[in-house]
Amino acid sequence: MPDFRKLIIALAVVALFAGLASAQVGGTPNSGTNAGQTFTCGVTNGSVTPTLRAEGFTEESGDIVIICSGGQAGAVGSIIPTANITLFYNTTVTSRLLPSATGATGGNSSASEALLLVDEPGSTLTGYGPSQAQIFCGSPSVGAGPGGCVEWIGQSGATTGAPVSGSATSTTPGANVFQGVTTGNQVTFFGIPVLPPTSSGDTRVFRITNVRVNANGVTAGGATPGSVTASISINSATSIAITNSTLTVGFVQQGLSTSGTLLRSNGNTGSASSSGTSYAQCSSASVTSTSSATAAVGVLQFQENFATAFKIRGGGANGVAAAQNVPGFIYNSESGFVLPSVNSANSSLGTTGVAGLADYGTRLKATFTNVPSGVSLYVSTHDVVNDFNGGFAPTYSVYQAALVVSESASNGGQGASPALSAQTATWGVNQTSAVAVPYAPVAINASTGTGLAVWEVINTNPNQIDTIDFGLYINYTANAAANSPAPGTISVTLSYAPTPSGGAFTSTTGAASSSTLPIPRFSDSLDITKNVAVFNLCTTPLLFPYVINVNGFDTGLAIANTTTDPFGTSAQAGTCALYFYGSTAPTVNPFITPSVPTGTVYANLASTIAPGFSGYMIANCNFQFAHGFAFVSDVGARNLAMGYLALVFTSTGRSATEALNN
Repeated sequence: MPDFRKLIIALAVVALFAGLASAQVGGTPNSGTNAGQTFTCGVTNGSVTPTLRAEGFTEESGDIVIICSGGQAGAVGSIIPTANITLFYNTTVTSRLLPSATGATGGNSSASEALLLVDEPGSTLTGYGPSQAQIFCGSPSVGAGPGGCVEWIGQSGATTGAPVSGSATSTTPGANVFQGVTTGNQVTFFGIPVLPPTSSGDTRVFRITNVRVNANGVTAGGATPGSVTASISINSATSIAITNSTLTVGFVQQGLSTSGTLLRSNGNTGSASSSGTSYAQCSSASVTSTSSATAAVGVLQFQENFATAFKIRGGGANGVAAAQNVPGFIYNSESGFVLPSVNSANSSLGTTGVAGLADYGTRLKATFTNVPSGVSLYVSTHDVVNDFNGGFAPTYSVYQAALVVSESASNGGQGASPALSAQTATWGVNQTSAVAVPYAPVAINASTGTGLAVWEVINTNPNQIDTIDFGLYINYTANAAANSPAPGTISVTLSYAPTPSGGAFTSTTGAASSSTLPIPRFSDSLDITKNVAVFNLCTTPLLFPYVINVNGFDTGLAIANTTTDPFGTSAQAGTCALYFYGSTAPTVNPFITPSVPTGTVYANLASTIAPGFSGYMIANCNFQFAHGFAFVSDVGARNLAMGYLALVFTSTGRSATEALNN
């Protein structure tokens, strides 16, 4: 399998790039003069329109490319006129704010990582523009306008006719990267230099990238995905004709599959019970056991709903050596077009915010609730084949994800790896391969019974639906006498991370642009909740085949609690529910006995609890090793009397002997 930690370099096969490849992007200085055609601009998608996760607050929308041609070239030595380009989205823009960008002179607190690139600098296309370095203008409020990065039509040597900075006689290329200023659902690029191409057939290209949006604010739809749209407006001193000014820049679908994100059996052979894996209060489970698999609860499975829902961090991180700074290339990562020169201090995360660079790869979170006191949970520190085999998923020769210390801890600077949780032990129960499963404890809040585990995606294949599985284990010491673990069901909520439930942000702040909040971040609104484990009381069902209180007969009933014994059985106490089936069953059915202490016998008469009854009775006692005896006689036992032992049977209806022999 290819190593998908490497960036995927793929230009979209669309007419846009075929056209640009055959033209001179940005023209060539000294190549002639324009023939005087009308200066017109058309708008198109800058790559394949991406699918965005409906859970996401900070989804990377598709690039927008404005291609202009025609017009009359300005006079050599003159200042290049500018225009303001504004994009209006149908949802909130959430690109990272970088208000203190290096070299800023026209500061703006809403300046962001959204960038506009002039003439595809640093790309592989043909022309003067693509051959230039990426030069950042640090004046987001004015751009190349007065007081900012003013540009002239050069008049010196090889730069004659090309954009230059400083003066008309300078040979320093003009800025070709501009910051966007965000407000609600719009982003504006101020003072963009608009120089008509110098020759007929050449083009001027403006690429807009790194615009993140709140996809959670768009209806995802069912079979038909929702859409993120952008409308483009250009304002300048002279009229600029623009065609196709509204584009779809993202399709919105839920990122986690609702059918494939769940708890599977511990062998990963099928879905676990919808009620969760069953555990008896009177039977312990040890995560360090080498003789049984009782502690293996099952496999937590996260599955993509579409092939690019799970992403690595990218941007030179997680082993990806190349920077993500080629216009138009598709990287399939949480990071976008990464430009380290556009940055600002990010004290909240303890890092430097960089344009386009995400704080980490996709994170997957399991939030456990209703964990009883005395119960510990453990999870595998990386993806597994099943609870007993820590090998790789099919088609992979590397791990897909790793356990991290928290849902929002930053990975640090460019090239940094995730802050991994320490491995604490090696799982070895019923090993089916040589690959042991490393695991770590889940920190449980004792007062709320909640805990969480978070893994970060470090390898993924954007050409297939990925399924990532993690082992889940349980550890507790049975103490039925103390009602521990308390009966109940442990649930897990499976989601992306971070989300508002983690406390790093709210659903309101997370859905807006920020200079301090992490990227990516997600909503809680589409989380998936499943039952993972259920604790049941230890019970003993008893069958009394014949109980009567008619025609002068009565039945004495006795139930012994024999959990006090010389064999080390845990002392237990509990009630018995008596279910009567037959003629004239009592109105209160079942009849609930008082709690039967360990080492004692409960006794009563049918005439007291079921007067006038004739039939059979089933007793279900909430303790182990219950035994029953019945004595049937005429009143006073003068003429006829008989006794029998109650039949102990399983919940399947078979007797204990039958259960052992079959």
